[in-house]
Amino acid sequence: MAAVWCNTLVKEAQSTIWAFNILNMPRLAVIGIPADRRLCGKHYFHMAGEKYIEAITAGAKALPLLIPALGSEIDLPSVLEACDGLLLTGSASNVEPHRYGGPASEPGTLHDPNRDATTLPLIPRAVAAGLPVLAICRGFQEMNVAYGGTLHQRLHEVPGFIDHRDDESQPLDVQYGPAHEVLLEPGGALQKIAGAARLTVNSLHWQGVDRLGNGLSVEARAPDGVIEAFSVTDSRNFSMGLQWHPEWQFAKDPFSRALFAAFGTASRQRANGAR
Repeated sequence: MAAVWCNTLVKEAQSTIWAFNILNMPRLAVIGIPADRRLCGKHYFHMAGEKYIEAITAGAKALPLLIPALGSEIDLPSVLEACDGLLLTGSASNVEPHRYGGPASEPGTLHDPNRDATTLPLIPRAVAAGLPVLAICRGFQEMNVAYGGTLHQRLHEVPGFIDHRDDESQPLDVQYGPAHEVLLEPGGALQKIAGAARLTVNSLHWQGVDRLGNGLSVEARAPDGVIEAFSVTDSRNFSMGLQWHPEWQFAKDPFSRALFAAFGTASRQRANGAR
C-alpha cells in the first residue's frame, strides 16, 4: 500500500482505498484570462468581463484565473506553469496598429498597450507549451497578430464586405442577437464540434482579418468571405480563435455549450497529466 501523506504528525495512518481516491482525485483545471487595463475614475484596474468568467466556470467547468496586464513585468513561464488553458476575451480596445505594421488608428480609438504587451508574446508560447487556447473577438484579432497576421481596422469601409458592427443604441439582447451565418470548413476542428455545416452567430466588430497569420487555418467564414474563425494548424491541443461572441448567454446555444465543454475537457486533460 502507498504511504499516506499528512500535514501534521500522527502516530498511525492507515492507507485505504478511500484515502487513495481523495489524494488522487482529478483537480479542477485553471484557465488563465489576460486582463484589460482600464482607467476607472482616477485609477487603473485590471479586469475581465463577468460573461467570460461565467462561461469558464459553468461552461468549461474550470477555475478562471485573472492574469494582470503587466507586459514585460510578468513572468510568462510562471503563468504557463500555473495555467492549464488560456482564454483571450473580447474588449472595447483595439490592438495597436504598429504591432502589425498598419496605419495609425482613427482619433479616439481605444487601445490597451499593456494588454498587447502581455498577450502577444504569451499566445504562441501557450500554444507551443500545449495549453488549450480559446480566443474571442479582440482575442481572435490579437491571436492573428501574434502569428504575424494583419487587420482591417474599419471593415465596414472595405469594398465587398458587409457591416459587421452592432447598433450600440439597442439593448444588449439585440446587440448580441443573431446577425449572420458562418460557413464552417468541411472536416475542420470547429465543424466537428458544431456537428453542422453552418452556424448563425452574433456580430459586434469593427476590425477583421486582413492577412491571416502564419500557421493558422481558416475554420469559418462569413457569407462575404470575412474570416470568422481559425485554428493553429500544427497545435497539439485545442487552439481556436472566433470573431463572434459564444460566451454571450452560452447556456442557451447548443454550439456555445459544446465549444466551452470541449475547451474545458482539453484543459482538464492537461491539468491531470496529458501534456
